[in-house]
Amino acid sequence: MLQESIQTQPIIAAERFTLRPLRRSDAGLIALYTADKRLALGTRTIPHPLPPGATEAFIERALAEGRTQDVWAMDGTDQGLDEVLGLIALTRVEEGQSEVSFWVAPGLWNAGFASEALAALLAANPHRARALLAEVFQDNPGSARVLSHCGFEYLGDAEAWSVSRGARVPTWTYVCKLA
Repeated sequence: MLQESIQTQPIIAAERFTLRPLRRSDAGLIALYTADKRLALGTRTIPHPLPPGATEAFIERALAEGRTQDVWAMDGTDQGLDEVLGLIALTRVEEGQSEVSFWVAPGLWNAGFASEALAALLAANPHRARALLAEVFQDNPGSARVLSHCGFEYLGDAEAWSVSRGARVPTWTYVCKLA
């Protein structure tokens, strides 16, 4: 089920939570979760330690007009869960292709939230993409399982820069063809 938000970014229903656009009030929980070194090390863009103002700047970019990335909070308040369980994002790469990225709060790992968010996003396909790309660090097999579970196919090995690690890190690249 898709519903349009004021920002023209859809609100997407999942079973245990709703994917909704970020709010400035999400900064506290996002900063709390992303300050965890384990979470930062699994991403390309989250620095560790997290500098002051980084979360607020990220949210402002996510709310900006003309952005190339749409970011959704996994909001569990309707089910008695936290307001932010994690984030999932789609970045427009080129016509018909977007790249998906996600993270879940460390205390909620292995509870199926990432798989549920990705499945809901795939079903909604808000970018109307023909293919979604994804990349995970090779030392993060949990995220690779999420992708495989949701129908992504392994494409090959590559490397990506990790801000928190200050180094290039081996990755696995995946694709999911939607049309």
